[in-house]
Amino acid sequence: MSAPDPTASIPLASRAGRWIIVGTILGSGVAFLDGSVVNVALPAIGRDTGGGFAVLQWVLDAYLLTLSSLLLLGGALGDRYGRRRVFQAGLVVFTAASLGCGLAPSGEALIVARLAQGVGGALLVPGSLALINSTIAAADRGRAVGTWAGLTGVSSALGPFVGGWLVDAVSWRWVFFINVPLAAVALFVTAKHVPETRSGHAGTPDLAGAGSVTIGLAGAIYALIELPAHGWNPLTAIALAAGIAGLVAFPIIELRTRDPILPLNLFSSRQFTGANLTTFTVYAALSGALFLLSLQLQQTLGYSALRAGVATLPITVIMLLISGRMGALAQRAGPRLPMTIGPFCCAAGLALMTLAVPGSSYLTGVLPGVVVFGLGLSITVAPLTSAVLASVEQDRAGVASGVNNAISRLAGLVAVAVLPLVAGMTEPGGTVGDGFGLAMLISAAVCALGGVLAWCTVGTRRVEVEPMPLPGLNHACQDPCTRERA
Repeated sequence: MSAPDPTASIPLASRAGRWIIVGTILGSGVAFLDGSVVNVALPAIGRDTGGGFAVLQWVLDAYLLTLSSLLLLGGALGDRYGRRRVFQAGLVVFTAASLGCGLAPSGEALIVARLAQGVGGALLVPGSLALINSTIAAADRGRAVGTWAGLTGVSSALGPFVGGWLVDAVSWRWVFFINVPLAAVALFVTAKHVPETRSGHAGTPDLAGAGSVTIGLAGAIYALIELPAHGWNPLTAIALAAGIAGLVAFPIIELRTRDPILPLNLFSSRQFTGANLTTFTVYAALSGALFLLSLQLQQTLGYSALRAGVATLPITVIMLLISGRMGALAQRAGPRLPMTIGPFCCAAGLALMTLAVPGSSYLTGVLPGVVVFGLGLSITVAPLTSAVLASVEQDRAGVASGVNNAISRLAGLVAVAVLPLVAGMTEPGGTVGDGFGLAMLISAAVCALGGVLAWCTVGTRRVEVEPMPLPGLNHACQDPCTRERA
């Protein structure tokens, strides 16, 4: 067993604590920003590179595909080889891929570069939260996670605004070029101010599991996107068969692997399982709705890219004001209530977005849904993240963070592929069509399901973090491991 980590008690209010938050938020923020900034640029990308609705779906899903399928591996690599080291490697890969996206001469080249971006994101996203959990003092961890969740959420919410301005003022290519200076600053801050941490219990990386889940997701999503646009063909059939085989093989591999990429015993915790099920439903609704809302505003309501970005700016303001407080509240009072109320509030906001139809004004057709949705998201995100981390030992923080982030990205991946199909919005010309209202109502129902799942599975006890024995050891481990106390 490794020696106790001397950096696991840094106060959030200290200079060192503030630098840790700045570095991790900057690093993960570029990945979250990229996940949303592209939405508002899609019509311009489609006009410049050609292709229909399927190409626009792939510009989003290529990034989400490698990000979601490799997040688990990214978390495990950080636990084993050093969280800061893997985090920095992710920044380098992400920055290089962003340059490739901005310079892409065609839609196909852009999709390939987006796949590479997802690889970089998979290395840096789980590392950011694991670095906070392994360095910040236990008493401050809830507020630190809330601050991280709020500000990275703000970066996601800022994406449409920033993207809209760049598309209108310069070019859609600058949506990707903007990542370069942000990632460079994050790399400098983490190298200079963030301490290295690693787990004393990390095993050999599970390459077979990573390969299986990547093939499984790639094949299944390829078929879901391509079938409505082009119908059955040999390539689609092979992809679907490979996808099914990979997804079926994945749990079998994990059960037989000594150091699985996804330790299935994590799901023996009811709270861990419930929080991740809630994550899937809420983020599926979020990703699918924002993808289609951006297209609806520009293609149907005639908004410019900048105006479409400004339309969702209230989400940013609300999250900035509320998310940190929600994280602290969840640590004191328990996560169940905010994780139940938040998704229902999000569902109400999504239902209100059905008012965004031709002839409606911004004040009556768009703003009510955006405000209510932003409020619900602010209530949900920080308690959800805290609930996930509170259900595992600290040495599994990287894996737990990877699982939760993978599930959230997988939810977005599935939603962008499936929601337009279910709502009848797969027109060859790449327009939203008449299915927008139905898509918002489906997203609202999925989000409300997340609130029900949280109420049934997430604990009511407040979260404290203190030293406790690790299972299987005959003496007390002095690493601060999380547990719940009444």
